[in-house]
Amino acid sequence: MLNLTSNAKAHTCDGVSRRDFIQVGSLGAVGLSLPQLVEAQEAGAIKDEHDDKNVIMIFNLGAPSQIDTFDPKPDAAAEIRGPFSPIQTASPEMLLTEILPRHAKIADKFSVVRSVYHTAAAVHDTGHQMLQTGRLFTGGINTPHAGCALSYLRGRKTDLPAHAILPEPMGSTGGNLPHGQDAGFLGKAYDPFVLNADPSKKDFEVPDLLPPAEIGEARLNRRRRLRDVVEDTVKGFENSENAELLGSNFEAAFRLMTSPAAREAFDLSKEPEKVRQRYGMNRFGQCCLLSRRLIEAGVRFVTVNTFLTVFNEITWDIHGSNPFTSIAGMKDVVAPMYDQAYSTLIEDLEQRGLLGNTLVCNLAEFGRTPRVNPAGGRDHWPQCFSVYFAGGGVQGGQVVGASDPNGGFPAERAVDPSNVVATIYHSLGLDLDTTLPGPNGRPFPLVDFGKEAITELF
Repeated sequence: MLNLTSNAKAHTCDGVSRRDFIQVGSLGAVGLSLPQLVEAQEAGAIKDEHDDKNVIMIFNLGAPSQIDTFDPKPDAAAEIRGPFSPIQTASPEMLLTEILPRHAKIADKFSVVRSVYHTAAAVHDTGHQMLQTGRLFTGGINTPHAGCALSYLRGRKTDLPAHAILPEPMGSTGGNLPHGQDAGFLGKAYDPFVLNADPSKKDFEVPDLLPPAEIGEARLNRRRRLRDVVEDTVKGFENSENAELLGSNFEAAFRLMTSPAAREAFDLSKEPEKVRQRYGMNRFGQCCLLSRRLIEAGVRFVTVNTFLTVFNEITWDIHGSNPFTSIAGMKDVVAPMYDQAYSTLIEDLEQRGLLGNTLVCNLAEFGRTPRVNPAGGRDHWPQCFSVYFAGGGVQGGQVVGASDPNGGFPAERAVDPSNVVATIYHSLGLDLDTTLPGPNGRPFPLVDFGKEAITELF
């Protein structure tokens, strides 16, 4: 999270190359400098024609049941197919279940991948790591969220951050492991901006758009003058004594606090009431609306957590028994909220001319068991699940891959989490052979060797 009072200092070491200096991240707080842009272009990381590409990642924490949403099995036995009927959609290739009627109307705008799987433990946290970073965390190495990697490679477009998480990071999901929603080994300079507020509340405001109480006007003015010095001398920043004064995250926070454009982007009161109502006056609906506003204002990557935990609220985690909900409960509580907000977001992006350059990917940590359990729910199942994509060059209305007749295992075009994350990078125009500065300064591949995007989508 951006921190105005960070004690971190930018520093350099004798004997490092210009590229090494940039990779340390000392200039991360002031955005992407010209030398960094040149280096990234030389490395093949950035293709200019794709620099306006954006991503909204909707992460369905808790994990929807593939059979009860995007991969219905009407010919399976009752204990497998569940209580919901399939419905026709705007795409002749795609059936959905009756709990997603608004999705069905815009099915020509998104494409579903029905054959995703992973082999890690069937706990929420491991899936969160893999679907957002492309890797399972091992050996004490936390790999960066895709939005944080993008922030490192391309920097910010405007005074707003390159990557934002709404409404806040994932909380406890039972595994007590990292969820993969920060910059990992890239360092805190590339962590996302975190809203930490519910935009559906009447008293909603963004805490980081106000200076902390302990920072007075005089001190803020001194920092403002420091910003001017840094911008004037950024070419020689390595040798500037101001480098010792500038915390690695201060400049990003300062830009955010003092930017009229940032305040405008976060101000949902600027939206007509009927637009807010279209999205749904709930936390997820208003986060989807805010994600559109942030993309419009220049944020490159927005992550929206549908839920924050699998405890103390009804989510996609439909085990059936308390404190969780049943399959029927998913229909009554979760699906209507989700169906309304997502379909409105896609329609809104398209009407505003933003869908073509904004990938909207809907991901989850795993699927649910093919067989309904005795409590009327479904349990964790990483062996096969569905994700889907819209915009950002994706051709809508397709179904990629297939599960077996019971929805339990991939039958065609098996896809793993690294392929999913590679698809996000592909949409952004990033070269999959790009490397990041990894632990101990060693080059770290953006995606694992040999891993490819799901190119059938494009």
